[in-house]
Amino acid sequence: MNDTTAEPPKKSWWQRLTGGLKRTSGALGTAVADLVTKRKLDRAMLDDIEDVLLRADLGTEVSVRIADAVGKGRYDKAISADEVKDVVAIEVEKVLSPVAKPLEIDAAKQPFVILVVGVNGSGKTTTIGKLAAKFSAEGRKVMLAAGDTFRAAAIEQLKVWGERTKSPVIAGAQGSDSASLAFTALTAAKEQQRDVLLIDTAGRLQNKSELMNELEKVVRVIKKVDAAAPHAVLLVLDATVGQNALSQVEAFHRTAGVTGLVMTKLDGTARGGILVALSEKHKLPVHFIGVGEGVEDLAPFAAKDFAKAIAGIEA
Repeated sequence: MNDTTAEPPKKSWWQRLTGGLKRTSGALGTAVADLVTKRKLDRAMLDDIEDVLLRADLGTEVSVRIADAVGKGRYDKAISADEVKDVVAIEVEKVLSPVAKPLEIDAAKQPFVILVVGVNGSGKTTTIGKLAAKFSAEGRKVMLAAGDTFRAAAIEQLKVWGERTKSPVIAGAQGSDSASLAFTALTAAKEQQRDVLLIDTAGRLQNKSELMNELEKVVRVIKKVDAAAPHAVLLVLDATVGQNALSQVEAFHRTAGVTGLVMTKLDGTARGGILVALSEKHKLPVHFIGVGEGVEDLAPFAAKDFAKAIAGIEA
């Protein structure tokens, strides 16, 4: 008997993004709708709108700016929730447009070394696997380095991604020195003329100095093999940590010279606005965002799409 069960249609990236940001946009939209119903716009309402935006982790500067933009020319008039959403989307896009930059792989640098950093549980190893799949699909020869030597699970996880993407994985025993592993991996990647080397690192809390010193050592050792490397240092941030992400960016930027951000787990939080606050404060490029576990759930960051999704505007 034939199985006639149809597979559910694949969702477009826009559907996945709006679905992922539902908790953020839903919380914002409901609160805004409650505020503007049957009221004329006055200072008290603008203060309330500001509070709603702050609760979505958009940050003080952006929240004040959006509230001011909502109030412009609208005092003592009725305002609809959709009008507020439009202003939110426009102002958020203004903040995000300058930082929405693709990760450029410079083919002249072989291998192009990408060091991936972040705290435990942020999704570093999974992000590396997804990037390996993306680069392999583009026809690049990828190598992976299992530099998170503390966790056997991270080493195994990277080996699985290596098999999936047909990419060699340089790994040591659990507990081995991560700096010497990075050295070995970069030397091997050069010999094998790999296009991209993705190096995983142990998850570390931004306030643990000995772990941060170890990360500095990894960077120093990489430079011994190639003075220009790492060519990109990606900080993977978990959206669910909210305001805590701000101090993570500061600490990792200081230690490893972060060149760009990847934000994961936007589908699991009502605090998706933290990406806006980060962009306003640090102005670091945002290369990718993740709204799920699948390979296709990590996509290049597009400011306009994100701004509309967070404001709850339908495509």
